[in-house]
Amino acid sequence: MDDPGSSGWLTGLAARAAGSMSTPLREYVEHGAGAGVTAGEAAAAWGELRLRPHVLRDVTDVDPSVELLGRSARVPWGVAPTSLQRAVHPDGEVATARASAAAGAVMVVSSNAGSTFDDIAATGVAWWLQVYLPSDRTLAGPLLDRAVAAGAAAVVLTVDTPVVAAWHPSEALIWDVADPGWTRVNFDPGYEDQPGSEKALDLGPHDIDWLRERTGLPVVVKGVLRGDDARRCVQAGAAGVWVSTHGGRQLDRSLSTAVALPEVRRAVGDEAEVYVDGGVRCGLDILTALAAGADAVFVGRPVLHALVDGEAGVARLHAALLVETVEAMRLAGCRTPADTRDLLAKAPDERSHPF
Repeated sequence: MDDPGSSGWLTGLAARAAGSMSTPLREYVEHGAGAGVTAGEAAAAWGELRLRPHVLRDVTDVDPSVELLGRSARVPWGVAPTSLQRAVHPDGEVATARASAAAGAVMVVSSNAGSTFDDIAATGVAWWLQVYLPSDRTLAGPLLDRAVAAGAAAVVLTVDTPVVAAWHPSEALIWDVADPGWTRVNFDPGYEDQPGSEKALDLGPHDIDWLRERTGLPVVVKGVLRGDDARRCVQAGAAGVWVSTHGGRQLDRSLSTAVALPEVRRAVGDEAEVYVDGGVRCGLDILTALAAGADAVFVGRPVLHALVDGEAGVARLHAALLVETVEAMRLAGCRTPADTRDLLAKAPDERSHPF
């Protein structure tokens, strides 16, 4: 068996998980929207970026910890929000939370979670709530109140999903065969039957301020791919901007997050934190994302792949990412994530002269 810190273990993670999933579940986890162009390009895009490592640096002691929204996290990656975790493993989000708490990683909990906020919080994990706002904003109140009461430290507003993009499974949609108890357990009964419960088509900067006032929590805006949109988020009071293509599951042919990240970082500067997800599969990807401007990196599909083996699988994923990230930092001459900021080599069209 491959060592959990080896690239072989991480490389084979998706293939091993696929054998333990039904076809509808596997297709749900892996699919991209449309022709899958954006989803298919995500991982390779990180490999297109190039680094300029430092040498003659003392890397005896490497500290990968970061501060996110005023709180310390022991590692510079976290768990992205994903649905149907209990379809992957009966313990679902609770297993993910236990492993993430032990690793010192932030977990972002989907509003569609199949585990209660209280059960997730009881693991001791540092967690944020991901939300979609409904057309009638008042209907979001009970969900937000439950999250605040259970100790959520931030609200992550997903803004790239006014509608759910089409995709074409070969068999039944997972939602048609999933146990109802695997999802949306933190909503009031009958929520979906209420007028105005559909996803809002009129999201705007004012919703950032509304969420902040409603919850008293910092708001992170997820699904941003442009610098001008990132600026609007910050001007509206966002504490963080999250570069994301929703796993390639929304507008197909969107540019990859690896390409979008530097522009967003430049637009935001130091006025807010910047996060990224999409195609992150190893510690070298994490180092590259930090170098490209991310304050933290979030991992989605690999967590679901690891969750096939429950808490132990997710713990092994975190352990492998730690080994690889620390190794990459040492090879790049970086003792802390802050040291990575000048590693990224500029694209040819950005160079005024060769390095």
